[in-house]
Amino acid sequence: MRKIYLSILMSLMVVNIFAQTEKNNYKTVVDKFVYYYNESQADSVFNQFSVEMKQAMPLDKTEAFIGGLKQQLGKVNNRKLIEYKSTFAVYKTEFENGIFALNISINKESKIDGLSVRPYIPDSIPIIERNTTKLVLPFNGEWYVVWGGDTKELNYHVVVPSQKNAFDILIVDELGNTHRNNGESNDDYYCFGKELIAPCDAEVILAVDGIKDNKPGEMNSTFPLGNTVVLKTKNNEYLYFCHFKQFAIKVKQGDIIKQGDILGLCGNSGHSSEAHLHFHIQNTENMEVATGVKCYFNKLLVNGKKKNDYSPIREEIISNQ
Repeated sequence: MRKIYLSILMSLMVVNIFAQTEKNNYKTVVDKFVYYYNESQADSVFNQFSVEMKQAMPLDKTEAFIGGLKQQLGKVNNRKLIEYKSTFAVYKTEFENGIFALNISINKESKIDGLSVRPYIPDSIPIIERNTTKLVLPFNGEWYVVWGGDTKELNYHVVVPSQKNAFDILIVDELGNTHRNNGESNDDYYCFGKELIAPCDAEVILAVDGIKDNKPGEMNSTFPLGNTVVLKTKNNEYLYFCHFKQFAIKVKQGDIIKQGDILGLCGNSGHSSEAHLHFHIQNTENMEVATGVKCYFNKLLVNGKKKNDYSPIREEIISNQ
């Protein structure tokens, strides 16, 4: 589910003291850059670069950078200076496909010597280390943790900021198999069609239900989350549930639900090779700027033993007490 953002960053050690209003030289340079970018004039952007920047970003790389960025984010609709940070001016920039931080540095000759485009992360978004809302597991019966924990060995999600504490969970039999028969049909998988429940009282802020389930072994990267439900708790924790079965979600946006209410049925939609639940918590709704929240469940059984306030890890069998 990770999205790649193209960026180039070359900063010269130039000491400047900036006011918090846009300087005329920056305004002129950035106005031209945005115009050239929107018109796909990569050669004109290249001509704005300093000698050192041209060496780091030859014309062919500049063309690839501008072309790839525009394909991914679209044109720039608006920008606003946020701050001067070190040698860079940071602009909150509204692209057609989202809001990002455009960082530009210029030298004494008003040539661009540093440039990057990154997800825009407002300072107002608080980091949440762990959930304070008491949660039950979002399913009934015993499920197996495929990925969960704080290290790459335990959890490949850790490299993605919003999903760094995510879980992938499914059902296995006594031999550790995830399916019966040959596994060629979604119905062969033990967790396919199982009920997923609300782990706490919350508001439904997103429900996506129309994405078809994949054939096992294939994945849909166009809609990576698949059919999805997002809940918001009273403590401003955002709970993501992904890969539901098509047309099986039982809630809608705006619903106020109670712990234990059925959200929908487990499926195999989105970037999923077989039926499973992807579940994680983040500190804001937008995955592009969110930071993952470590998830603890209030009372559960882990490999048959009672645990309280516990965060499961890979290869554990978990169920509600």
